[in-house]
Amino acid sequence: MDVNDIENVAVLGAGNMGHGITEVVAMAGYSVTMRDVEKEFIEDGYESIEWSLQKLAEKDRLGESPETVLDRIETTVDLADAVSDADLVIEAAPEQLDLKRDIFGDLDELTPEDAVLASNTSSLSITRIAEATERPDQVVGMHFFNPPVKMDLVEVIYGEETTDATAETAYEFVEAIDKTPIYVRKDVNGFVVNSVLGPFMDEPAWMVSNGNATIQQADAAMVHRRGYPMGPFELADLTGLDVGYHVRNEAGRPIPPILQEKVDAEDLGRKTGRGYYDYEEGDGPDYDPEDGEDFDTLQVEARMANEAAKLIGDDVATADAVDTGMRLGAGFPEGPCRRADKIGLDAVLEKLESLHEETGADRFDPADYLVTLVESGATGRDAGEGFYEYDTGGTRDYQFLNHDLDDGVLTVELDRPEQLNALSEDLLGEIDHLLSNVDVDDVRCVVFEGAGDRAFSAGADIGGFADATPTDFMDVTPAFETVHEFDRPTLAKVDGFCLGAGLELALACDLRLATEGSEFGSPEIGLGLIPGGGGTQRLLRMLGETRAKELVFRGNRIDAERAEEWGLINRCVPEDEFDDVVAEFVDDLVSGPPIALKVAKTVMNEGGEVGLDAGLAMESQGFGLLMGTEDVREGTAAFREDRDPEFEGN
Repeated sequence: MDVNDIENVAVLGAGNMGHGITEVVAMAGYSVTMRDVEKEFIEDGYESIEWSLQKLAEKDRLGESPETVLDRIETTVDLADAVSDADLVIEAAPEQLDLKRDIFGDLDELTPEDAVLASNTSSLSITRIAEATERPDQVVGMHFFNPPVKMDLVEVIYGEETTDATAETAYEFVEAIDKTPIYVRKDVNGFVVNSVLGPFMDEPAWMVSNGNATIQQADAAMVHRRGYPMGPFELADLTGLDVGYHVRNEAGRPIPPILQEKVDAEDLGRKTGRGYYDYEEGDGPDYDPEDGEDFDTLQVEARMANEAAKLIGDDVATADAVDTGMRLGAGFPEGPCRRADKIGLDAVLEKLESLHEETGADRFDPADYLVTLVESGATGRDAGEGFYEYDTGGTRDYQFLNHDLDDGVLTVELDRPEQLNALSEDLLGEIDHLLSNVDVDDVRCVVFEGAGDRAFSAGADIGGFADATPTDFMDVTPAFETVHEFDRPTLAKVDGFCLGAGLELALACDLRLATEGSEFGSPEIGLGLIPGGGGTQRLLRMLGETRAKELVFRGNRIDAERAEEWGLINRCVPEDEFDDVVAEFVDDLVSGPPIALKVAKTVMNEGGEVGLDAGLAMESQGFGLLMGTEDVREGTAAFREDRDPEFEGN
């Protein structure tokens, strides 16, 4: 079965995962049948899909009407009806191995012989599930994350007999429904995300159990010092302590005493009103930023890096797959492999060896792959190689942006859609590096845009600057000035949120175009901060004192129509016309005279910061400089001959 042969999909289960997967598949244009064992389950699931589609439509995040998507969905309680003509079956039944094996035994008899059979299990063995069929080579894991409509990641998991062809079909199908797949090439317990997330959850629990930390210290440190979206105890309360407990039990891992105590007392988190925090009589998570100052974050992150090294060394997943999985599946600010490379793998190994010698605990036993990397001198970013290779020359493997240079147009895509393309220190560094090292002679203009369909950039990733000190912010971030001073025209293509640091990046560009639904703002004042990256000064010069101060002082958002009225953007464009209008602007920039555009940009940028007389002098000098260029001769000749000029930049 090739992905192009997939037309009909069956989803078995109408619960949270089942109806979510059904919705995602139908939104991607596939005919899908949702089946469950009781009619009332089906009705509840279908109503949830209707509600979700309506909300997406209200937020203008649905490319067609809810009714059109719903027309692709059929429902049934009859398994044979659901799967008899299915090209792909995605089972989303409860996490019970015997139940799933029974289902797959039935699927073996009821589905077409070339159908791909997938399980959405989050923890059970794909190999054991596949053993219930006569075609284990066509069985694969497809682990969606909850809720499927919002979460971008899908783990594609091999069983022992799964063929590359089957896994590749599943992988390509995930891409076809606009999700991001990662391969899990061996059927290991926990797959990738839960394997690496395990140490994040249980190491702090061991540290608290052993009297080396408090719950508040651990959560505060991991959130405010290291930039994770939630602390480990806060996250455990949200997901349910019993869930983590059973996962550890099934895997045969020792249970931290504090977790055992909570489970024994049936304090299972938010759902019971009490877990690590009190949600009934207390305020829930009650940690403050300063609480985490003395917590040993390296002990936790070293264990996560070690778990990643085990997966990579055992050929379960690549470093990039691990990092992608943790960013998209767990909301980590960056992957554990990239972070470990920054810390230094030698420091990670030293920490593990010290803890292993001190405690004798198996969880600190260093992975062979980690030891091999360090012994070979591949100790991380500073060494030029670690989990990744780092080119110390002009080229670089970018993690958070995509770029393409085609016919003089350098397109730069901010690629952190799961974080609404928030600008972290690393992403800003990549922008600065790209523009500082690209061959300017090959570039006629630069277009910045955001990945996904929700944001250009929704602001700064505060977590990405977790290790910075106040003095690190005293200078304007080089990336903004690099964009502002780049020798070619720059254009911000804004579709969605353009807030905070995202607005500051757009302001650093020469031109700004936006869709009608986009929003702009400088919300930093609500955090007790002011806009950075030159934002206050560019807003002042662009909007004047009255409007600039309103935007900064109030911290409110304005829509694209008002942004155009104020002069913040060049055009506010309907969604269906946006690409065409951007293309018209880009065509003018690409076909324009490179030298004259460079001089015009320099004179206008610098002239706006000096007095009128000095600005006029700069303009005069620039005009005289251009008079001797081949481009001027070509431009005047083309004018006389009534043809379009062909500027060469000479």
